[in-house]
Amino acid sequence: MREISPAVAQGPITLVYRGVMRKKIQLFLLILGLLAFLGLYALAVGSYDLSLASLIRAVFGRADGPIETVVWNIRLPRIMAAILSGWGLGLAGITFQSLLKNPLASPSTLGISQGAAFGASLAIVVFGAGGMQAGALRTQGASPLNIFSLYTVTLFAFAGSVAATLIILALARIKKMSPEAIILAGVALSSLFVSGTILIQYFASEVEIAAVVFWTFGDVARSTWREIGLLAIAALGITLYFILYRWDLNALLAGEETAKSLGVEVEKIRVLGMLIATILAALVTCFHGVIAFLGLLAPHIGRRLIGPDHRLLIPYSCLLGALLLLLADTAGRVMVGSGTLPVGVLTSFMGAPLFLYLLWKGYHR
Repeated sequence: MREISPAVAQGPITLVYRGVMRKKIQLFLLILGLLAFLGLYALAVGSYDLSLASLIRAVFGRADGPIETVVWNIRLPRIMAAILSGWGLGLAGITFQSLLKNPLASPSTLGISQGAAFGASLAIVVFGAGGMQAGALRTQGASPLNIFSLYTVTLFAFAGSVAATLIILALARIKKMSPEAIILAGVALSSLFVSGTILIQYFASEVEIAAVVFWTFGDVARSTWREIGLLAIAALGITLYFILYRWDLNALLAGEETAKSLGVEVEKIRVLGMLIATILAALVTCFHGVIAFLGLLAPHIGRRLIGPDHRLLIPYSCLLGALLLLLADTAGRVMVGSGTLPVGVLTSFMGAPLFLYLLWKGYHR
C-alpha cells in the first residue's frame, strides 16, 4: 500500500496557512529585535555618551559614580516608561477601534487625553498643585490641596480620563447610540474639555500656564520606578485580558448580530473592554502627559502588516506602539542632547505624515 506523505495529508490549505503564520511570527520577532536594539542604543547615547564596556558594567551593577546614576536613575527608567507607555497606547487604540468598529477610535478622539489635560489644568490652577500659593481662581488656604504635588496632578488627570469614558458610555447606554455616534460624542466631549482647559488657563498666572503647557507636552522622563512598576502591572494584566477575549473581538469583525449568534455578549464586552482600556490609557496619560497619534497609528500599521486577526493584531499593536514611542523619545534626546524636546510633539510630527500615507495607500487599494 502506497504511503501518503505528511504534506499531502495536511493539504495545501493547511500548508499555506502555516507558511503565512510563520512569516508573521518571524516579522514579530524582527520587530521585537529592533525594539531591543533601539533600547540598547538609547541606553548608550545622549549628552553623556557611554562605551559598551561601561554600559555592560552599569547594567550589572559594577559601575560607580555618574555612570551608574545615568543608567539606572535617568536613562533606564525613561526607556522602560517609553516602552510601557507605547505598549499601553497601542493596546488601548486597537481595543477602542475593535470594540467600536471604527478606525478613528483612539484615546484622543474619544476625549480621554483631553479629559486628562482638563483634570491636570484643574489641579494646577484651581487647587494650587503647580507651585503657586495664590492665583486668580484661588487664594491662600482656599483648598487643602494648595501645595505643589505631582500626585495631585496625576490623580486629577486620571479622574478626568475616566470621567470622559464614563460620560460617553452613559450616553451610549441611555440613548442606545451606535458605535459611530459614540465617536461623534467623543469628539464633542473633546471639544468641551479643550474649551474648559483654555478657560482655566485664561485665569491662570504665567507660572501656572507654563506648568499646564509643560504637562500637556508629553514626557516619558517624569515617572519613577514606582510609577513604572504600576504601569507594568496594569499593562501586563490588561494585555492578558484582551488576549483571552481575542476570539470575541474577531467575532465582532463579522458584525454584532453574527457575534451574538456565536455567543458573544456584545454589550458586556464593549462596556467592560472600554473601561479597562481607558484605565490603561489614563495611567499612561496621567503619568506622562498627552502623547498624540500613537494609539491611532500603531493599530493601523499592525493591520497593514498582518491583517485583522486579533490573535496577532493585539501583540503587534502593542509592540509597534512601544517601538514608535521609544524611537520618538530617542530621536528627541539625540537631536536636543539635554532631553528637553517633548515626545508628544515628536509623535505628532511623526504620526501625522505616516497616518496620511497609510490612508493614501489604503484609498488606492
